[in-house]
Amino acid sequence: MNRKTLTLGEVADWMDEQYPPELREDWDRVGLICGDRQDPVTKILLAVDPTEAVVDEALEWGAQLVITHHPLFLRGTSFVSTDTARGRVVHRLIRAHAGLFNAHTNADAAAGGVAEALAEAAGLTAATWRPLEPNPNHPELGIGRVGDLPEPCILGDLANRLAEVLPDSPAGLLVAGDLDREVKTVAVSGGSGQSLLEAARESGAEVFVTADLRHHPALDYREESGAPALLVPSHWASEWLWLPRLATALELWAGEHNFAVETRISKIVSEPWDAYIPTLTSDSLNL
Repeated sequence: MNRKTLTLGEVADWMDEQYPPELREDWDRVGLICGDRQDPVTKILLAVDPTEAVVDEALEWGAQLVITHHPLFLRGTSFVSTDTARGRVVHRLIRAHAGLFNAHTNADAAAGGVAEALAEAAGLTAATWRPLEPNPNHPELGIGRVGDLPEPCILGDLANRLAEVLPDSPAGLLVAGDLDREVKTVAVSGGSGQSLLEAARESGAEVFVTADLRHHPALDYREESGAPALLVPSHWASEWLWLPRLATALELWAGEHNFAVETRISKIVSEPWDAYIPTLTSDSLNL
């Protein structure tokens, strides 16, 4: 049986069905950033960030479409010249007849999206989880997830289990809380979850897994009675977990419709940091 040619527009429409744009936060920008909807697509590269290194990787492989979690332009811009890295991304993709599509907070909120990938990594199951911050129009969906582990465990074991499934990054996994504390209810939110600290506490969670927590809010939070323990991976790592799920879903859909397409997860670690160097021990500082 001859396999059918897939177009960029068909992929974009499928992405919008899986991760409806109406689930995005009001400030967000999601969808097709550049590309011709009529162009054929046989190779799709998946990544967290639309960086120049990701574009290099995509074009070297021969991809006609890059799908990222983060948008290229979150705020308005008047210039896309090659004087800037983001401008170069646009120009290089257009010259190569390749497209760029992103699903951001809509993918955070949707079923099968970023939050659920992180929830599964933490050991939660769909039978128990619910949105941490429900969408007003779709209360069964929303930002983050909270639910119960199949069996209680100690915080240290949960942290180690999560560390084993997160992609390697210089930031590692930070822990706030007693490693011997028994926990069962876990809240998660991929990416920056600082605005959800209070929601996590009010949900009854004993652990909150999220990224990008600032010093003072996190310290104040720990001082509050009933505050959950914190497991803090890097922003990139917490959202990367979605990419294998997306690749599988794309391949299943393409197979069901006999489309000839390959997917690949980017090998680029788009962390702003390149290395982790341990600092002086407390003994050497006489603490």
